[in-house]
Amino acid sequence: MIKSMTGFGRCEVTEGNRKYTVEMKSVNHRYLDVNIKMPKALNFFESTIRNLLKEYMERGKVDLYITFEDFSEDNFCLRYNEELAGEYLKHLTAMADKFGLDNDIKVSTLSRYPDVFTMEQVETDENELWAGLEKALRGAAEQFVESRIKEGEHLKHDLCAKLDNMLTYVDFIEERSPIIMKDYRERLENKVKELLEDKQIDDARIATEVTIFADKICVDEETVRLRSHIKATKDALEAGGSIGRKLDFIAQEMNREANTILSKANDLEISDTGINLKTDIEKVREQIQNIE
Repeated sequence: MIKSMTGFGRCEVTEGNRKYTVEMKSVNHRYLDVNIKMPKALNFFESTIRNLLKEYMERGKVDLYITFEDFSEDNFCLRYNEELAGEYLKHLTAMADKFGLDNDIKVSTLSRYPDVFTMEQVETDENELWAGLEKALRGAAEQFVESRIKEGEHLKHDLCAKLDNMLTYVDFIEERSPIIMKDYRERLENKVKELLEDKQIDDARIATEVTIFADKICVDEETVRLRSHIKATKDALEAGGSIGRKLDFIAQEMNREANTILSKANDLEISDTGINLKTDIEKVREQIQNIE
């Protein structure tokens, strides 16, 4: 099977009082480029997440969104900074003594000073966190791969149809080329007869001229290579796997052969067919850019 580089996957997992939601989407890219957006509480898993994703994809620009909710009642605790409270009290007492003020300090007053009391999140077991996150990641990744395979099948059918159409153009060029040679020989003979006023024509010289002309416009090698490239593309599509780079190279070679055919074309019909052939090759190249 082949995979498109366009895909989407989503998975939501609830483990105890924790809820993990993972979404990923991608577009085509020459390499694997992963952009991760997640809560700070999960930042230390970034490297592990990237390694996990490599199990499911090789190319594409992937945007990964992770949300995490913890509904545990005991995941926060209140911290009392006794040393800091003592510092506040010492300086407030000194101020009262220095300026002859009433020392009206109460516990409720002192508790409101910055950092005397702080709310801190209780450290969570990393293995427990990863267990839930990994389940959500793999669930989203599997759905993501399924969507890529489905889109890849559509690409495959479309590409095969275009490749079959390209073969009809190659068939026409191969059938048309001998006719051009025959027409050229007849025109050449008629021209020579006019010049020689019906005198005896040297068949050997005519054959030489026709051969020279044939060498200039012959596209046999190009059509043979085009057939080979088209077959190689079809074979790769059937074999599946990560074939995007390989197919892109083959498409470049097909485009080169089509350009050569156009440069040699000495016939309007072959020129028109060559242009149609190049148009289809460009369409194939565009589609190939979406294959992993």
